[in-house]
Amino acid sequence: MDLVTANELTENKPHTENLGDLAASDRPSRAAIEAAVRTLIAAAGDNPYREGLIETPARVARAYEEWFSGYQIDPAQHLLRVFDESNDYEDTVLLKAIPFTSTCEHHMAPIIGHAHVAYRPSGKVVGISKLSRLVDGFARRLQLQERLTQQIAQTLNDILEPRGVAVVLEASHGCMTSRGVNQRGVAMVTKAWLGDFADDAELRRELLMSIASGC
Repeated sequence: MDLVTANELTENKPHTENLGDLAASDRPSRAAIEAAVRTLIAAAGDNPYREGLIETPARVARAYEEWFSGYQIDPAQHLLRVFDESNDYEDTVLLKAIPFTSTCEHHMAPIIGHAHVAYRPSGKVVGISKLSRLVDGFARRLQLQERLTQQIAQTLNDILEPRGVAVVLEASHGCMTSRGVNQRGVAMVTKAWLGDFADDAELRRELLMSIASGC
């Protein structure tokens, strides 16, 4: 069996805190990834070469390309095209219940939830699909929900320079629902407030009511 260890995969590779900093030339080859998956299958107690599993390493390698596609892009690029005809709009723009799937960096278990993203424009308005793409770009990485929330908010704030930004994430974590305490139906909520939303409690209250309501 061409099984490999984690040490073999990372031998002579520099340590980085963020895989996004890892050069493409330093990433494992497709063959190495598939061999690593065979190692994990064997570690689970099964035969990676039996009929039902023989194609699994290739499938997982392809799935990783999709699950972690956020490392291949700069999510901020989605915000660079703005609409001039909306420059006079100054009230809150809110896109509710953006579905996202991410991966917990501690156990590599899925994080599945919804993001609510709002900003108060100051001359720059983007298409609503760009807000969704921003969330997806950061979500498709190894993540902590707290960091994901801050990344979305700070990028929106840095690029659009609005008067305020608010991001609320609600998600369930596979590392909690399928292992450890095995508690299902539990959702984690994280929030980021910048500008007007950080300064004005009434504005925050109105936003949370809008998120909770059907309008």
